[in-house]
This record gives sequence, structure tokens and C-alpha cells, in this order.
Amino acid sequence: MDKALYVAMTGARASLQAQGTVSHNLANADTPGFKQALANTEAFRIQGPGYPSRVDALHVDAGFNRRVGAQLVTGNALDLSLQPGNWLAVQVPEGGEAYTRGGALALTPNGQLVTAEGNAVLDDNGNPMAIPPHQAIEIGSDGTISIIPQGEGPQTMAMIGRLRVVQAPDAQLERRLDGLMRNTDPQQPFAQATGKALDSGQLEGSNVDAAGALVQMIQLQRQFEMQVKVIKHGDENARSANSLLRLNG
Repeated sequence: MDKALYVAMTGARASLQAQGTVSHNLANADTPGFKQALANTEAFRIQGPGYPSRVDALHVDAGFNRRVGAQLVTGNALDLSLQPGNWLAVQVPEGGEAYTRGGALALTPNGQLVTAEGNAVLDDNGNPMAIPPHQAIEIGSDGTISIIPQGEGPQTMAMIGRLRVVQAPDAQLERRLDGLMRNTDPQQPFAQATGKALDSGQLEGSNVDAAGALVQMIQLQRQFEMQVKVIKHGDENARSANSLLRLNG
């Protein structure tokens, strides 16, 4: 009985944690470049003195869904859709390098290129990208940025830098709480993407299947309710067993 209660209790906890992951996915169903978070459980035998009858149901981070999201044409030169396997490098507040596929970029009043979350976009030298005053801007498929300086004609268009777009193996990426990916092996830095790295004027949408996530949330809720019922019935059976023992005693 003790084992059944323990399994049901840890299973209910894992179901709640998985439901939190599904809720997070639903909240980002319209976030450009968002990759669906995956959740799973695994059995872990509790170590310690006594008979090893307790098995914990652990909620584990199973990574993210690699599928490319739908493409949305915007016509905005600062909207980028990255090729599969490519990631845009950004600077995080603590000064390190992180990666995103959210290509909705913007310019701050002082000309710094940032993501929708406000993280500075890096150039191919690893420095924050700054754009001089201009009247037109163009981002090439290889990540090069060219501008027509303010007050100049089209013939003066010149390249001012190149975005740091890297080719990153999915197995070497880990999502942190800020939603950005990190390199799990800093000793093996990611290489700059070659050839066609991105498309300008369009965005990659979230790859979250909202209908599927809602169905999954209902399944997890029912699973949680069943586990709670097991705990309740187990407690009732234990009380009945104790009553019988007292009567026989």
C-alpha cells in the first residue's frame, strides 16, 4: 500500500509539472520562432536503507520540438526567418552569448539592433550590432547588412556588417528560463552559417500545435485526477485495515 501511494503521489506531481510545460507552450503559440517544449517522465528508484520498494516518477525536460514553424511574409526588412538548423546569436544581460530563432528585430533610438525581447543582436565578430543613421536598410540571405546613409542616393549603398548566424546541432542546445538557447559544450563553439542563412521580410511562426496542446492538457488533467483518486482510496483502505487490526487486537 505504501508503494502504491508513493507512486501515485509522485505521478500526480509529475502530471502537474507537465501541465505547466503545456501551459507555457500555449502561452507562446503566437511567439515568432518559439520551439515547443517537450516533457516526459522517467522512473527513479529511491536509494536508502530498507527494502527498495519506492520508485519516484520524475518529470524530465525532453528538449524541444525541432519542427520549423509556418512562414509569415511581413515585408519588413528587419523581420528574419532563419534556415533550418541556423540560430541568431544575441547577447544576454550577464554578457554571454545565447541563441534564438525569433527574428522580429528592431532598432533602438541609438541605433542598436535588438530582438523583440530587447537582447542585443551580435555581429560575426561577437560584438553588439549598431546601425548608423540611414534611409534604407537591407539584410542579405547570408546575414550581411547594407544601408543607404541618410541623405545619400541608392548608389551609396554599402555593407556595414554581418549578423552572427550559427549552425547549431539540436543536441548541443539547451533552453534556459529566459527562453533562449545556450551551448551545452562551450569548448565546442558553433560555426558561422555558410551560404543562404536566412530570408528577410518574413518571420517563422511558433511551431506549437494549439489544438494538440489543449488535448494534451485535458489528458494530463484526467491523469492527475485518477492519481489523486488512487491516493484517496489507498488512504481509505489503510484506515479500514487499521480499524480491523484494532478490533482483532
